[in-house]
Amino acid sequence: MPIKIPDNLPAKKILTKEHIFVLDEQMAIRQDIRPLRILILNLMPTKIVTETQLLRMLSNTPLQTEVSFIHPASHTSKNTPPEHLSAFYSTFNEIKDEKYDGMIITGAPVELLPFEEVNYWEELCAIMDWTTSNVMTTLHICWAAQAGMYYHFGIPKYPLENKLSGVFEHEPHKKSSRLLRGFDDTFYVPHSRYTETRISDVEKISDIDILATSREAGLCICASKDRRQIFMTGHLEYDRDTLKLEYERDLAKGLNPNIPENYFPNDDPTQRPYHQWKSHAYLMYANWLNYYVYQATPYDLSNITKAFVPERKGEPE
Repeated sequence: MPIKIPDNLPAKKILTKEHIFVLDEQMAIRQDIRPLRILILNLMPTKIVTETQLLRMLSNTPLQTEVSFIHPASHTSKNTPPEHLSAFYSTFNEIKDEKYDGMIITGAPVELLPFEEVNYWEELCAIMDWTTSNVMTTLHICWAAQAGMYYHFGIPKYPLENKLSGVFEHEPHKKSSRLLRGFDDTFYVPHSRYTETRISDVEKISDIDILATSREAGLCICASKDRRQIFMTGHLEYDRDTLKLEYERDLAKGLNPNIPENYFPNDDPTQRPYHQWKSHAYLMYANWLNYYVYQATPYDLSNITKAFVPERKGEPE
């Protein structure tokens, strides 16, 4: 997919080396089509790494996508240079009058805090409310999935006895879901979190479909019936070495972390990790863009409202 990003975004050089078709501003201007407008709320401390991971996932379709980034104005980032935020990011207040075909809200390392104690919680709530009238479909990842389920449906999260870290086998629950079209009977997803959303709580909400779970990792993917809110507790966007780097970071902090499960050959952290989720990661993001963004969004974005119900594009009930 030709993915349109700012000319000097650091991710551009990496993606170009991977032979991913990246449009610069001038080339995009010459294409007489309306690109899909995708907004990413990046809550991760390593923003440049997360940008690259997500842009890589969004690159695998023939659709032209225009990606914009925002960060919370109510939080000061300690790990991203201010000049990078100034050059490539906006705040919610600057884009709140806009409409978007799709949005991604990333995870954040604040899981052990009650939602209301996160210093940008009020701003995030305002953004999540805004998505219901200004965004066709929103994909929430990891902590953002827990936050979204709590905000939209009142579903709580619970602390785990130990950090869940590793790559776990999952099963689709609704193979008719276009989000999982082409998935195998089992597939792998990385998880990295200290808390969980319990399947039993989600099952009580009639407006949510559970799409994929794991015997070891629990709930992975669920979505509102109209597919305008999608929640994924794992990290299909992770690179091969992301869990490795997190493990080494926690070791350096003296946290005595467990070795990520089903990740290193022979559970040996000196060996190169397995990369078992790459194909399904590309497939899920391509399905999201195709079926729940491109095929569902109105050409005129002003038609997106809180009451708008997209067609399911033949997806069986």
